Amino acid sequence: MVDFVGAGCGAADLITVRGMRLIQSADVIIYAGSLVNPELLGFAKEGCEIHNSAEMSLEEIIDTIQKAEHGGKHTVRLQTGDLSLYGALREQTDRLDELGIEHRVTPGVSSMFGAASSLKAEYTLPSVSQSLIITRMAGRTEVPERESIESFAAHGATMVIFLSAGMTSELSERLINGGYAPETPAAIVYKATWPDERVLRCTVGTLHETADICGIKKTALIIVGNVLGSDYELSKLYDKTFETEFRKATK
Repeated sequence: MVDFVGAGCGAADLITVRGMRLIQSADVIIYAGSLVNPELLGFAKEGCEIHNSAEMSLEEIIDTIQKAEHGGKHTVRLQTGDLSLYGALREQTDRLDELGIEHRVTPGVSSMFGAASSLKAEYTLPSVSQSLIITRMAGRTEVPERESIESFAAHGATMVIFLSAGMTSELSERLINGGYAPETPAAIVYKATWPDERVLRCTVGTLHETADICGIKKTALIIVGNVLGSDYELSKLYDKTFETEFRKATK
């Protein structure tokens, strides 16, 4: 059995209980060494075989899993955040399917939720934004033209932008061209929930200046939107004049 496990956003105690138990039971662990907190390897049992996938190709990862399977061993593939976002999950599981190797997926706490907790922010606020756009700038991995930063910015919704900390000058320009005002609140969260986390608040217009002054070029999320501002309406959830299945309305 191969278990793909989301390692969470950084802090070792933010892995799920299920994820921790799978690490404890593993005979082989293949972990994303450039991004996963190495403290998580402390949960591994004595004698567990550990591989750093930052130094491996896809073929080497699959070969290591295949050898473990032939030896009747339990493999944990430990990846950063949650595997459903920029996790290269599909290319691994498709290959395992071809080889007839059974696998499961355990979710993790995405870095975008770690960043929200660090900002003490809510991505959806009444009268401000009820939608969240998750995207990235094009790099070595292309982004479809229909998913341009400008097209998403036109909605004015909250945006969480992954894998783009080294392109803040272009990103700022494209966000403004798409419709965000330069004074729209923004934030850069470097290594959310890690001990060396940094939370930098700025605006869309000062995004590059902020990143440049602070030397942020990678391992950071960029959050954009008026949910980071101070104006919003109260929800109906706890409004005493709003009747629900469980509560009568009062004046």
